[in-house]
Amino acid sequence: MDIISHGLWGTLAFGRKTRRRFFIAFLFGIAPDLLSFGIFFVSMAFGFSDRHDFSAEPPHADAIPTYVHYLYNVTHSVIFFAVLFIFLWILFRKPIMESLAWGAHILLDIPTHSYEFFPTPFLWPFSDLKVDGIPWTSPFIFIPNVVLLIVFFGWMVIVYRKKRKAL
Repeated sequence: MDIISHGLWGTLAFGRKTRRRFFIAFLFGIAPDLLSFGIFFVSMAFGFSDRHDFSAEPPHADAIPTYVHYLYNVTHSVIFFAVLFIFLWILFRKPIMESLAWGAHILLDIPTHSYEFFPTPFLWPFSDLKVDGIPWTSPFIFIPNVVLLIVFFGWMVIVYRKKRKAL
């Protein structure tokens, strides 16, 4: 799934109560991709990495540095996410519900990534098990994703406006 959709689904599930929670859930929802691919794209933008042509779908594996694959394994592992969630719970002395958007990101990626491009290593480092899903770029996934996001955010706006009028 694309990074923006991950952030938006995270906010729908875990960040609807306040703007602050919305923003935090959005950040947790995009964090797995931001912390793997984002670093690579920033390094290309500032000239620390060679620029690559990503017009092919999916991009050639050689275009993605090894460290991105490693970071992807870490950030897309439910094992790593569980450790992070528990760490945040201990640190803040309460569960950080918005951080569940990270876990939702991983769960959404499992069926929407194929073996062709970054299948989700959700049990890493204990297992290399991955699912050959339907790529999120497929119209079968992409179009319903966009439509559902529009419907749910439209519904949220309507509910929010009704609550404001009631006050």
